[in-house]
Amino acid sequence: MIFAIEEINKDPAFLPNVSLGYRILDSCASPTNALRTALTLAGGLQGMGSPCPPAISALIAESGSSQSVVVAGALGPFQLPIISYFSTCACLSNRAKFPTFFRTIPSDYFQAKALAALVKHFGWKWIGAIQSDNDYGRNGMQAFTEEVQKIGVCVAFVGTVLRTYSMSKILDVVEMIKQSSVKVILAFVPEGDFYPLMKEVSRQNITGIQWIASEAWITAARPSTPEMFPAFGGTLGFVVQKMAIPDLQPFLRKINPYTDPNAAFVKDFWEAMFGCRPVSTGIYRDSSEINKICQGNETLMNSQDVFFKVTELRVSYNVYKAVYAIAHALHELVFCQSVDRKSARPCMNVSEIHPKEVTEYVKRVNFSNRFGDNVFFDEDGDPPASYDIINWQLDNGKVQHVTVGQFISTQSGNYKLQIDEEKIIWMTGQMVPKSVCSDVCPTGTWKASIRGKATCCFDCIPCADGTISNSTGAADCEPCPQEYWSNERKDECIPKKKEFLTYSEPMGIILTVLSLLGASLSLITMVVFIHFKETPVVKASNSELSCFLLFSLFLCFICPLTFIGRPTLWTCMLRHTAFGITFALCISCVLGKTTVVVTAFKARHPGNKAARKFGPVQQRIIVCSCTVIQVVICILWLSLSPPFPEKVFRYSNKKIILECNTGSEAAFYVVLGYIGVLAVICLVFAFLARKLPDNFNEAKCITFSMLIFCAVWITFIPAYVSSPGKFTVAVEIFAILSSTFGLLICIFAPKCYIILIKPEKNTKSHVLGPILNKYGHRKNSVDFR
Repeated sequence: MIFAIEEINKDPAFLPNVSLGYRILDSCASPTNALRTALTLAGGLQGMGSPCPPAISALIAESGSSQSVVVAGALGPFQLPIISYFSTCACLSNRAKFPTFFRTIPSDYFQAKALAALVKHFGWKWIGAIQSDNDYGRNGMQAFTEEVQKIGVCVAFVGTVLRTYSMSKILDVVEMIKQSSVKVILAFVPEGDFYPLMKEVSRQNITGIQWIASEAWITAARPSTPEMFPAFGGTLGFVVQKMAIPDLQPFLRKINPYTDPNAAFVKDFWEAMFGCRPVSTGIYRDSSEINKICQGNETLMNSQDVFFKVTELRVSYNVYKAVYAIAHALHELVFCQSVDRKSARPCMNVSEIHPKEVTEYVKRVNFSNRFGDNVFFDEDGDPPASYDIINWQLDNGKVQHVTVGQFISTQSGNYKLQIDEEKIIWMTGQMVPKSVCSDVCPTGTWKASIRGKATCCFDCIPCADGTISNSTGAADCEPCPQEYWSNERKDECIPKKKEFLTYSEPMGIILTVLSLLGASLSLITMVVFIHFKETPVVKASNSELSCFLLFSLFLCFICPLTFIGRPTLWTCMLRHTAFGITFALCISCVLGKTTVVVTAFKARHPGNKAARKFGPVQQRIIVCSCTVIQVVICILWLSLSPPFPEKVFRYSNKKIILECNTGSEAAFYVVLGYIGVLAVICLVFAFLARKLPDNFNEAKCITFSMLIFCAVWITFIPAYVSSPGKFTVAVEIFAILSSTFGLLICIFAPKCYIILIKPEKNTKSHVLGPILNKYGHRKNSVDFR
């Protein structure tokens, strides 16, 4: 500070004919002493015995945030501008409480952002913290906690230290560190408060921890020793950017108590450097102090003390900027123009300067110093934030503070973090330390909070079926769309398998073979009947209706083929209507045969007129009329609510069942009901004619076939309703095939057996023998065509 003031006083551009003076008071880093000195200065404002008015224009103070809070609070009512060079507490940016406070070091608000950005960059989610029990530590830790909570970082513990704490409290914090699982600890503490804890951590050889330092101790000389390095080596922290002041070293080396015996602090400085006390001529001391008196030939010119290393000044450079900021404000206040303008003339008397006016001009300060650094204050009295990232490294037995990156904030509120990770030396080796309470949940799982623990401690729960998480650390699993399902890893939705009865699967192959076999048997039987149409067996079974019946059976066997394969709009409409019409035709033919048999053989005499009323025309009318009714029902069904293909999801979560929706359940059951009515009528008629006297009683065969038909379709309904997916189609096909095979076998197998295997029984006398014996009139036997 003294160097900067003398430099300004020697510069003719600054405050010409006006010299700056100073008064230095020591608070001994104590808030109480700081309050005392502040009141002393405040008293001087009212009437200090100074030869040069005003008594004080500005104050450069304090180093500690707690002290600055006291000083700024005490001197604020006097409108005295205060510029701190090392107080970083964000609380000091409160203009309502501290309207005249400024600083040349960035606020902890920015440092908290910088520390949070560092933690985020390295992926640390589980950290510990140490704070000092004062405004600096508490406010800084609060700001840091608020920042890291935004990025999902948890603070496992917060230990509190202070230089005046007893050893038992220090040991409590050490035990807290030892018991925790964290591998990264932030220490937001001034060096003086942190040093006792550092010594205890080093003494107990607590290693393997990555320390993060605030700017208050990262470059402090006292802890930067090889003895501390095993426990604190590799520490990362932020510090204000360094600057070299070339003219400062010659100024310091010229310090000499004999040249200027009354210079401030010189005698104390000389004793600290050489271990002896300079004595002025004519001053005598007692014999006990003779050995402490200097010889007089001591010099600082060749001293290698760290005090003379002025190429990496950080805090001292902040003091330098503070002095120049006050000088610029006073210059503009006194000369009503900036320093860079020439021919300056005073526009006001120096004695008329009031602290309130200086404060207003300090707010307006905006200049670039000779090092190219832009100096100004924002509306909260803070400078632009710019930090170097420091890494503790051991080189030739000395702890070096190596710059490994930068943090720069912009006026828009954004920031830029630059880190050269290759330069960093980690205590845990070459790899970045890992500090998490729980590992990041892999894809296919989600984070489940553990009751009573921090949000960073969680269990990874696999996603439920049908849900996925395709990113690590997912807070929840997302459900798949309706037509998709989760894969085995639960990290991707894959299309559900579409299921329907196909020709290629075993069930489809079997049903297709049975269908084609039945159709072939129907055609073969038809060929046999046509070939042997003049034989008594064929004639007795009514050859025309038999051929109609065999053709309808052929259609019934072909009908199941429309049920196999991917459902489409046309196949859905065809399968149900074709089924209904073909079966109506089939049962109508059976009904025609049954009606003729009953009517003919129930007559008292075989040749009476009742039998002749049911000739071929009447038989065709019965078949056509019964079939047309079913055709009309199907047309109405297709017109009003036709069947359509549908995707069904209810049967399986992993499959989409493709099936045909009947459109109208009522219409579907009307079609079935109509077929059932025809079948019941056939069954009743056939049952009535079951005991007719002939060697080939067709009524018995029809009765048995109708029993099979009705039994199959009665059991079909509950099976159809309860069968899921493609098995519904299979059940329907099975019912069609089994009932059709029942009709084919029961009605035509006995006839084919006689025609092909027992041709000797294929005679009129054999077929009508029992009838002739009963009625005794062979000539009146009925001839069925």
